[in-house]
Amino acid sequence: MKATHAIRTAGFSLRVDIRAVAVTVLLAAVALAADVVLIGSGDYPMAPGDVVRTLFGGGSAAQEFIVNDLRLPRALVGLLVGAALGVSGAVFQSISRNPLGSPDVIGFGQGASVGALTVIVLFHGGATAVAGGAIVGGLVTGIAVYTLAWRRGVHGYRLVLVGIGAAAMLTACNSYLLTRADLVDATRAVVWMTGSLDGRDWSQFWPLLVTGVVLLPVVVGQGRDLRMLEMGEDAAHALGVRVERTRLVLLLAAVLLTAVATAAAGPIAFVALSAPQLARRLTRSPGANLIPSAVMGAALLVVADWTAQQAFGDRQLPVGVVTGAIGGCYLLWLLVSERKAGRI
Repeated sequence: MKATHAIRTAGFSLRVDIRAVAVTVLLAAVALAADVVLIGSGDYPMAPGDVVRTLFGGGSAAQEFIVNDLRLPRALVGLLVGAALGVSGAVFQSISRNPLGSPDVIGFGQGASVGALTVIVLFHGGATAVAGGAIVGGLVTGIAVYTLAWRRGVHGYRLVLVGIGAAAMLTACNSYLLTRADLVDATRAVVWMTGSLDGRDWSQFWPLLVTGVVLLPVVVGQGRDLRMLEMGEDAAHALGVRVERTRLVLLLAAVLLTAVATAAAGPIAFVALSAPQLARRLTRSPGANLIPSAVMGAALLVVADWTAQQAFGDRQLPVGVVTGAIGGCYLLWLLVSERKAGRI
C-alpha cells in the first residue's frame, strides 16, 4: 500500500504521495548539486564551497565573473531545458499511452531542426533567427502531426505512427538542407543539430524561464484530467473531462516546451523519452508524474553535460552526444521490455 497523506480544508482536498514527494526532493537536490559541480568545472576549477559562496556574493571579482557571467547561464539553461523536455515527454507519453510517445521519436525535434536549418542554410540568419525558426518548425510539425493523426479523435498509437513517419521525412529534409549549404553554414548546422549547451548565455535563459513560468502551471493544472485520459477517452468523458479540449491544450503546451528547449540548446536526444519513464519507476505512482519528470529531466541533462565535459579528458563533447549514446541504450532496453510484456 502506498504511503499517502490527505490534506483537507473547507471545500478543498489534496492527497499527497509521500514517496513521490521524497523522490522529487531527492532528484531536485541531485540536479542542484550537479549544477554546482558543473559550474566549478572547467579551465579555472573551483571547489563546490567556493561556487556556493560566490553565488551568494562572497567570491572574488574573478570568481564572480567566471561564475555569474560565464558558467551560471549555461548551468541554468541546462536545468530549464531538461525540465521542459521531461514535462513534454511525460505529456506525450501519457496522451499516447505509449512509452515511445516522445517528442524526439515522433518528429517534433526533427521539425524544429528543419526550421532552424532553413534559417541557417537558406537565409544565413543569426542566433535569434535560428531560435525563431526552430520554434516555428516545431509548432508547424505539431499541427501537421495532430491533423494527420485526427480521425474522430486522436488515438495514441496513431499519433505515434504518424509522428514516426513525419520524423523520417523531416530527417530527410534536414539531410537535403545540409547538401544545399556551403561549408561554413554546413558546419554551423551540424554543430547545432548535435545539441549543445556550450556558449549559452542569459539571452537563452530568459525565454526559457518565461515559457516555463507560463506553460508549466498550465500543464500541471491539467494533471488530473491527463490522468483520466490515460484510462481511455470513454472513461475520461464519463468522468467529466472535456477530452479534445484537454488534449489539444496539453499537446500545444508540450510542443511549445519542446520547441523553445530545442531553440535554446539544439535537439537534445532522448531526455524527453527517458526522464518520464525513470521518474515513474522511482515514484511507483500512476499518472504522468509531471513534476518528478521535470526534475528528472533537469538532473539527467546536467549530469550528462558534466560527463560530456569531464569524462573524455581534454576532449569536450556536446551534451547531445552523451544523451544520444545513453538514450540509445535505454531505447533498446525499453523495446525489449515492451516486447516481453507483449505490448509491441
